[in-house]
Amino acid sequence: MTNEVCFKNIHNERPWIIDHYIENGGYEIWKRILSGEISRQEIVDTLKTSGLRGRGGAGFPTGIKWSFMRPDSPGDKYIVCNSDEGEPGTFKDRDILRYNPHALIEGMAIAGFAIGAKVGYNYIRGEFWEPYERFEGALEEARSKGLLGENIQNSGVNFQLHSHLGAGAYICGEETALLESIEGKKGQPRFKPPFPANFGLYGAPTTINNTETLASVPEILKNGGEWFQEIGIPNNGGSKIFSISGHVNKPGNYEIPMGTPFSELLELAGGVKDGRKLKAVVPGGSSSPVIPGDIMMGLTMDYDSISKAGSMLGSGAVIVLDDTVCMVKFLTRLSHFYFEESCGQCTPCREGTGWMARIIHRIEHGKGRQEDLDLLEDICKKIQGRTICALGDAAAMPVSGVLKYYRDEFQFHIDNKCCMLSDTNE
Repeated sequence: MTNEVCFKNIHNERPWIIDHYIENGGYEIWKRILSGEISRQEIVDTLKTSGLRGRGGAGFPTGIKWSFMRPDSPGDKYIVCNSDEGEPGTFKDRDILRYNPHALIEGMAIAGFAIGAKVGYNYIRGEFWEPYERFEGALEEARSKGLLGENIQNSGVNFQLHSHLGAGAYICGEETALLESIEGKKGQPRFKPPFPANFGLYGAPTTINNTETLASVPEILKNGGEWFQEIGIPNNGGSKIFSISGHVNKPGNYEIPMGTPFSELLELAGGVKDGRKLKAVVPGGSSSPVIPGDIMMGLTMDYDSISKAGSMLGSGAVIVLDDTVCMVKFLTRLSHFYFEESCGQCTPCREGTGWMARIIHRIEHGKGRQEDLDLLEDICKKIQGRTICALGDAAAMPVSGVLKYYRDEFQFHIDNKCCMLSDTNE
C-alpha cells in the first residue's frame, strides 16, 4: 500500500476528473456516511487515532479540533478551508487544488457532517486562477453527481460548498483575518478569545483547517487511523507534503512519511544544485528560523525534531540555501516582505517590521552601524508575543534566527561596507 495520501493518484491520467476519482475509491466514505454506516463520533475517533495534525503550520491535532464543535447544538455552523497559501516557499496546496480537488471536496463534506455544518467555504488565494478554475469545475461535477446540496441522496444530510477568492494578502492566511475577508471586511485578525469554534464566520461556530489536512481525511477514514499513524512516527502520524525549493536540482512537492531524515528528502530533490555545499535550510516556510546545514543533515522531518532544533516544521516549505548565499541579503528580502504584508493593526508589528527592514537594508548597503545588531535583537524581543496574530512573530523569528548563526556576516558588512561573499554571489 502506498504511503502517499493527497498525491495518491497524482500520476494517473487527469486525476482531477470525478469519474477517475471515483474509480480509485473516491467518495466511498462520503457515500457510506450518507447511508448511515459511519457516525460523527466514529469520524472524530478515527482522526484522533490517526495522529493527523494540522498541515497548515500550527500542527494542532485535527480530531481534537473537530471535537470542540457540538454538532447537535442549534444554529448555523461552518467548515472553512484555508487555501490561501501565502507563506513564501510553500506551494503544495495549489497542487492539491489542481490535481486532487475531489479529495478536498470529500474531506470538507465529511468535516461538515462531523461538526454539524451545512455550509463550507474554501478560501483560495487570489493569484491561484488555474487552481480556482479546477476546483470550481470539480464542484460542478460533484453537484451534478448529487454529492452536494440539499437532502443528498435522500439521506437527510445537507451540505453546500462554495469557493471564495482572496486578493493576495498574506495576513488573510491567519484564520480570523480569513473569516473577516469572507465576510467582505478588511482582512485583519480578530482578538481571541472568542475563538472561531465559538464565534467564527458570521458569528457562528466555525472550524478552519488547511487544504492538505482536509484532503487527507477521506484516505484516513478509508484505511483506518492506525494505518495513517504507522506511516509516520509517534506524535507525528502519516505522510506530509514538503515543498522544497531554493538551491536544489529538482525543486518540487514530495509527499513522504513524517520522520523521514532530511538527508533523504534532499536526495529526492536531487541534492544541492551544482554540487555546492549546503549552507542553511529554512525548514517550514519563511517564518521559521533558519537551521545551519550541518545541523539540518542530522534531523528528521517532523514537528518534534525540527522544534528541538529551535525552528518549526510549519507548512513544510523547505528552502535550501547553498554557500553562495549572503545571509544579510537573504534577510533583507525577507524582512521587506513582512513589512509590506503587515496589516498595520498592531503597533509592535506595524512599526517594528518597518524598523527591522530599514536597519537590515542599511547594513546590506554598507551603511550599517555597530549598535544595529543589538538593536535588531531588541526589536525582535519587543515584537514577539505582543501582537494580535502571529505575523509579528513570523517577522521577528527569522531575524533572530539568522543573527544567532550568521552574526559574523552582518559584522563583516558593518566593518567592511561590503559582503564577505562578494566573489560568489554576484
